[in-house]
Amino acid sequence: MRVVVIGAGVAGLALARGLLRKGHDVEVYEESPEPRTAGGSVSLWPGSTAILEELKVDWAGVGRRLETLESWAPDGRRLLTLDLTVPERRFGHPVVHVARSELVELLADGVPVTYGARAEHVVPERAEVRLSDGRTVRGDVLVGADGRRSAVRSALWGADAATLSPWVTWQGFTTEPTLLTESGRAVMIAGRHGLCGLIPAGRGRLLWWFDVRSAPGRPFWAGDPQVVERLRERFGEWADPVPKVLASIADIDFFPHHRQPIPKVWGRGPTTLAGDAAHTMPPTMAQGANQALEDAWLLSRSIGDLRAYEKARSKVVRRPARLAATEATDMQRPIAGLLPDGLTTRIYTLLLRRYSNYLLTAP
Repeated sequence: MRVVVIGAGVAGLALARGLLRKGHDVEVYEESPEPRTAGGSVSLWPGSTAILEELKVDWAGVGRRLETLESWAPDGRRLLTLDLTVPERRFGHPVVHVARSELVELLADGVPVTYGARAEHVVPERAEVRLSDGRTVRGDVLVGADGRRSAVRSALWGADAATLSPWVTWQGFTTEPTLLTESGRAVMIAGRHGLCGLIPAGRGRLLWWFDVRSAPGRPFWAGDPQVVERLRERFGEWADPVPKVLASIADIDFFPHHRQPIPKVWGRGPTTLAGDAAHTMPPTMAQGANQALEDAWLLSRSIGDLRAYEKARSKVVRRPARLAATEATDMQRPIAGLLPDGLTTRIYTLLLRRYSNYLLTAP
């Protein structure tokens, strides 16, 4: 079967890799003139690391295995610790954290991608796309994996139904040594001013991010020339290593949070969607890359029945999307520590299975 994939992010590359391994003819077209490596790093739950293993993607040389996920108060008091070795033992695969750029590079290895080819006109009923270079490509199946601003989704659904949430993320890496950089500990610190996250990303890097309330035209929005100073003023008295991270900021990336309704049926005829094109959600649950890999895994097995793929995935992906849309940043302070660590870990392990088509079908 000839499959045309629009978009060479995590979803598009993983899908192409899976289809190629099954003997399909795959073409990937990407708007960017070079590989899409924007974004800091991503946490991959056991279903995703299992999928990567099936795709023969070896993350071990670039990522960091995580053993705990901790919630702290701003003064450094530990409120909650999730033992991530519990889902690792339950599902047989670890939780890892890896730079998005390195994940994309690993997935792209051996996958034919045409860069600098923007989709300008899509005909879903014919699985046909006219590209910015004047070519028209057509497949037996067309998959839009072209992100939140998807041209394929626009042809299928019409106007973008996603809405902005009142939260935004500012993030980056630091290579300054901290107590967490070489550990297997991820830390979330929530306070009345927002949230700070700190996760080791391998190779001497620590991903940091700050979630704060903002809106277009307000402080902390894109283009705010004083954003670093504002972050230092707001979070500078929080527990170590937050002040050290704030002092080290050089490059900083901005990500607004979007909420997108997820219909039961994503496509039409021989055309469907995968990744953020189908289900953009806030990063609160760290599910974006995971759900993209889940799409790729199931679609590579269901390429002959697109509606069955959409039905199965929409049922599962709505679960983390609904919780992410609540912006759990608001809830972390009042709920952290209300339940024992062991019980919370068991609940989290059950949720990871409910969020994964792969794990739901595993023994």
